[in-house]
Amino acid sequence: MIFQETPLAGAYVIDIERLEDERGFFARTWCQREYTEHGLSPRLAQCSISFNKQKGTLRGMHYQLPPYAEAKVVRCTRGAIFDAIIDLRPESPTYKQHFGLTLTPESRTMLYVPEGFAHGLLTLEDNTEVLYLISEFYAPDYARGFRWNDPTFAIEWPAAVQVISERDAGYPDFVGL
Repeated sequence: MIFQETPLAGAYVIDIERLEDERGFFARTWCQREYTEHGLSPRLAQCSISFNKQKGTLRGMHYQLPPYAEAKVVRCTRGAIFDAIIDLRPESPTYKQHFGLTLTPESRTMLYVPEGFAHGLLTLEDNTEVLYLISEFYAPDYARGFRWNDPTFAIEWPAAVQVISERDAGYPDFVGL
């Protein structure tokens, strides 16, 4: 795997390293040893998928509080997404900064989201599916979120939001942890 640190401390874009031959290619998408060598959480508690029927579906901005803070690896397996993360660690040099990129099945690129970050995504195509590798079990009492278009962060989403859950639409602006 090829790990490229984003402008946000501890967050990585991960690309596969293809071993190609006449059949096609083989590539590793997760390795406990390689994650540990890069200082990333190698814990894997659950894997989840989200299926999104309509282009313009927004999910986020979500995070979990300690002691259930979670790291995630996000990969788009069908369609396309704009994936956005925000560093919410007050001690971090990149506190309150955000980063976003487009993920597609064709690129096979993944985004590593460290503990202490908020995560959200916007689908760019109909019938989009996203795979999540998550380091911690879902703990609803520790789950939090804030408004996807909070001016504190000024994320430039690449398309209009067409579908959003009542919960996500009703989140307040970020006020700190």
